[in-house]
Amino acid sequence: MNKISLSVDDANLETLLTILNSLKSGLILNMEVNGKAKVRETRYQPKTNRVIYENESGTNDTTGKYSASAYRERLKKK
Repeated sequence: MNKISLSVDDANLETLLTILNSLKSGLILNMEVNGKAKVRETRYQPKTNRVIYENESGTNDTTGKYSASAYRERLKKK
């Protein structure tokens, strides 16, 4: 097993730990930190494990609520 050592400023420690924790599970076997580090969990957790394509998202809405042309028309009316 290989080991990597990093020296990180206290100001950047939380950011680096967030990045390392978001890596693929099983990629890092053990992670140790000298000192106290507050790591915030990622706020966004997708409910599905599938890719949402652009044509399935809200930007492809044909009702006019999110379409660019309907938005431009609403701006012209104001």
